[in-house]
Amino acid sequence: MAEEVHSVHEKVSQITRPGIKADKVIDIYKTWAKMYDKDMETDGYTGPGKVAKVLAESQGDRRDIRVLDVAAGTGLCGEEDMLDVAKTKNVYRNFIKEFLGPNRLGIDDDSYDAVVGSGLFATGHVKSDCLEQLIRIVKPGGVICLNIRENRLQTNEGCKDLESRMAALQSEGLWQQVSREIFPGFSFGHDGVVYLYRVL
Repeated sequence: MAEEVHSVHEKVSQITRPGIKADKVIDIYKTWAKMYDKDMETDGYTGPGKVAKVLAESQGDRRDIRVLDVAAGTGLCGEEDMLDVAKTKNVYRNFIKEFLGPNRLGIDDDSYDAVVGSGLFATGHVKSDCLEQLIRIVKPGGVICLNIRENRLQTNEGCKDLESRMAALQSEGLWQQVSREIFPGFSFGHDGVVYLYRVL
């Protein structure tokens, strides 16, 4: 049975607390899905908009790109259970419900021009062990744009190795960092970090 939580900050704290398991996170999101967008708007969550802007800027005038929004939730990145809410917005062509981790995704190599994701890295959510799969499904020359609340890089067990893993994959010649930008107001008054990588 899901615990009743009232404020947005309490909900986010609950779903990212140390030791939380993925199945518990899924249960919480199921009960929160219909109010998620409204709650996050009230909070001033700017992560999805920032990812969308960085991706658009990286593409110049090109608009005919195939984009995969990972850990899309209700589809906030695509606009400028959570998939059920996203389906009602008509911003996505396909919906894939699959665990994002080291497992091979049911997506062909080099299928997308870009992958985007906002706020996906946290305990009980997505870890850095998914990055190889994201690189695999993006065409060479394509981009991956992800963001995270900056303080999670030091405070959240699911995120502490993110940047070292990103650097290791660059050293392996799989991708190249285009930019890393700290931006204000990601959520709850915390700054965010947005990363843009080009797949090699």
